[in-house]
Amino acid sequence: MSDGQRSGAGTQIWLQLTLLCLWHDGTQRGCCKRLRDDSILPFSAFLTDNFGRRHNYLRISLTEKCNFRCQYCMPEEGVKLTPRGQLLSTSEVLTLARLFVQEGVDKIRLTGGEPLIRPDVLHIITELRKLEGLKTIAMTTNGMNLARLLPNLKDAGLDLINISLDSLVPAKFEFIVRRKGFHKVMEGVEKAIELGYSPVKINCVVMRGLNEDELLDFAALTEKKPLEVRFIEYMPFDGNKWNFKKMVSYQEMLDRIRQKWPDLEKLQAGQTDTAKTFKVPGFKGQLGFITSMSDHFCRSCNRLRITADGNLKVCLFGNSEVSLRDVLRSGASDEELLQIIGAAVGRKKKQHAGMFSISQMKNRPMILIGG
Repeated sequence: MSDGQRSGAGTQIWLQLTLLCLWHDGTQRGCCKRLRDDSILPFSAFLTDNFGRRHNYLRISLTEKCNFRCQYCMPEEGVKLTPRGQLLSTSEVLTLARLFVQEGVDKIRLTGGEPLIRPDVLHIITELRKLEGLKTIAMTTNGMNLARLLPNLKDAGLDLINISLDSLVPAKFEFIVRRKGFHKVMEGVEKAIELGYSPVKINCVVMRGLNEDELLDFAALTEKKPLEVRFIEYMPFDGNKWNFKKMVSYQEMLDRIRQKWPDLEKLQAGQTDTAKTFKVPGFKGQLGFITSMSDHFCRSCNRLRITADGNLKVCLFGNSEVSLRDVLRSGASDEELLQIIGAAVGRKKKQHAGMFSISQMKNRPMILIGG
């Protein structure tokens, strides 16, 4: 990059920051003062929003590609993939991770698409493990390649694993994900248990008329296995044909399970936990409910997302994004990056707009956000 190009890029960064600041509170001075005044906070001001939420959990999408085509995640016709050169490189992923960890992020979750498709995933985990202050490296995967790769992933430093599984019936599984692979996913679940992951989290998106009849079967899995089966309310994203009538609410799911196990106990939740957790006395595992639609947990949200093409999303359901990739490639300093990150975090809303409004909003398909 020539001096002239670098100077122009610096001007663009400053203009972008100024606009973000003005958007945040109407005055450039007010926002930037908030961002610089981190001496009064025990946690980074750059990652603290105007409602006092401290964002110490970062989800990084490693790829837009996936070897499944899940109905709730991707339109049937597929999605237009971002050209490879516009996706974050390995060094860019690690640079951003380092910056966020320096500011207080202590948990990073790698997502996709399907993160295990990315050839350098082991290298990324190995390098993340070296970051001082990073306590937890997690991954959400469809499990297709997990049994084969998990021993090396564990050796590299992977702490937690979430596996997407929406049906225990092979034919129905294939209908939902539009691909074969049920038995490979189950092998992945068993391999995770064998290697000592506890609990192994199973993510199940519940859709009326499709798999809500399997609630009890999924719950029964926790009797003898160290699983946390997490039932997720069906959420609206571009192209997934969301309909309120297809959504099975947390309360309805809970009522059905309690009919079978009336002594179901509610467990104590952490301050920033997304799942409401329960356990059948005597069972080895537990159940969780992700209630994003019927009983949101925005008040305690501590999550930020970076998409595979380098955009920062401060809310899963928001359509506001800031390109960290472009700022990074312009030669910006860490301080300039932090100013832009801080301005974006500062604009995070108190809560999402509600399921009916979200269903009408323009947003990415789930696969392009990071599941």
